Amino acid sequence: MPGILHKWKQGTAFNVSMPAYFNLQGSFRKAPHSPSRDTTRQRIKFSDDRVCKSHLLNCCPHDVLSGTRMDLGECLKVHDLALRADYEIASKEQDFFFELDAMDHLQSFIADCDRRTEVSKKRLAETQEEISAEVAAKAERVHELNEEIGKLLAKVEQLGAEGNVEESQKVMDEVEKARAKKREAEEVYRNSMPASSFQQQKLRVCEVCSAYLGLHDNDRRLADHFGGKLHLGFIEIREKLEELKRVVAEKQEKRNQERLKRREEREREEREKLRRSRSHSKNPKRSRSREHRRHRSRSMSRERKRRTRSKSREKRHRHRSRSSSRSRSRSHQRSRHSSRDRSRERSKRSIYLCYYN
Repeated sequence: MPGILHKWKQGTAFNVSMPAYFNLQGSFRKAPHSPSRDTTRQRIKFSDDRVCKSHLLNCCPHDVLSGTRMDLGECLKVHDLALRADYEIASKEQDFFFELDAMDHLQSFIADCDRRTEVSKKRLAETQEEISAEVAAKAERVHELNEEIGKLLAKVEQLGAEGNVEESQKVMDEVEKARAKKREAEEVYRNSMPASSFQQQKLRVCEVCSAYLGLHDNDRRLADHFGGKLHLGFIEIREKLEELKRVVAEKQEKRNQERLKRREEREREEREKLRRSRSHSKNPKRSRSREHRRHRSRSMSRERKRRTRSKSREKRHRHRSRSSSRSRSRSHQRSRHSSRDRSRERSKRSIYLCYYN
């Protein structure tokens, strides 16, 4: 850490600030194929094609076999625990169907491993002495007992680490029985071939992890192999592959059923539309009469509206005419009164003049 702080202070090793460097979380990480991978970072999501889907499902062989003699190194795709956490949260609301990608990845890896196993078997067949089928069967029996003893011893160590002493003692009793069977099988195998050939190490390829097993391996060697990280890692990968196959098959069956259901609904709707169109074509008179009634109703409604408008216009006209006639009569009466008053005034004036004259 002091070296990092020193370089950060000098400003020669990082292109980001120190707080930002230590607070990089979530889906904010390095670009997997950037030329300046140590300094260039970009934001990606777990659904990006550059993210390892097997890592999101916690089954990438690069992680499982890390630290073993078959360490695959760094995966070509992005691995990030924060992206896995993002995926686990989002997968509760939506199915991303990443199991298919992970299944293809594991299938390819296991197929390569099985091919290596077959190649190793052919090499052993070419290098080791030819033996008869009967002797080969006896040797195979010894190998099977070795495998059984190795698995039981690995189980004993696991139970002892868990503190389950009683169960561990029971498994040890089974180990002793398997050892007795192995001694008998070795005696049968030794008696079936020359002593010089028996002393040679007869190898066998492990069907799980492709490792070589010796016919005369001791219990410690067998326990280390069958309880080792490499063998258990291959068991984990193979079991995960079987689980993914089952999950993918179930999801594909569910999707096929949903797709079939949607198709049936579309076909039913199309049949219903076709039936309605045929019913209309078989009864043209009914459809025409229905259309005629609609047309008549619309015409009658328009006629009623027209009559209503005309009546309202007539009412307004009568009202205006009545008011104009009233105003004319009032003006006529006023003019008549005024003329009568003027005539009275003239008569009074004439009488007055006659009296004084």
